[in-house]
Amino acid sequence: MAAAKSSTNWFAIGISIAVVVVLVALGGVVVWLNNQATDAGPAPKSSDTFNAETGAVSFGDGKDTVDVFVDFQCPACNAFEGQYGETLETAAADGKITLNYHPIAILDRYSMGTEYSSRSAAAAVCVLESNEDKYLDFAKILFENQPAENTTGLTNEQLAEFATQAGADKAATCITDEKYKKYGSAQAKKHNIGSTPTVDINGERLNLQDPTDMKRFTDLIG
Repeated sequence: MAAAKSSTNWFAIGISIAVVVVLVALGGVVVWLNNQATDAGPAPKSSDTFNAETGAVSFGDGKDTVDVFVDFQCPACNAFEGQYGETLETAAADGKITLNYHPIAILDRYSMGTEYSSRSAAAAVCVLESNEDKYLDFAKILFENQPAENTTGLTNEQLAEFATQAGADKAATCITDEKYKKYGSAQAKKHNIGSTPTVDINGERLNLQDPTDMKRFTDLIG
């Protein structure tokens, strides 16, 4: 009787080992999924005006810095650019400000599964990497041809055609290959962007719904 009680329960041990193996496997899957979700994909190359680390293309050399984060799917970004884009560019050209544009992606949910926000941001990065001086022209074309929300958006081929139209023909293959598709969303997370347009002045985030902040912005660029 005593011998029976002291005998090793190999069945229970086997079950325990199997449970541990399953838990380890599940943990590995969770880690892999988390890595996939946070993977920024390949990093583009920096240049004289494009900083791949911050995701910003810079214009001007003023002492005050204005960072503008835009999503090409965002109607409010389109309206913002229509109202302030030219003034911002002039202020940068006149040395009043250093203007940093950040193409980012937060609105993929509005393109019926085609991830247009990510693809258009990626296309902008392709232009920045190959023909950085054509970024503004390309961005303006994208806003002029902005697809309505809850549509499939522009195709990669259309984005490549618009890049060529802007003079950035070297970007075409990069665009159709979706080389930097993860970059825009990664930059949005990095800069804690929850809505667009987002504007920072000298690193301080503005509330564009606050008249005081808007006056500060318009006074600086006016």
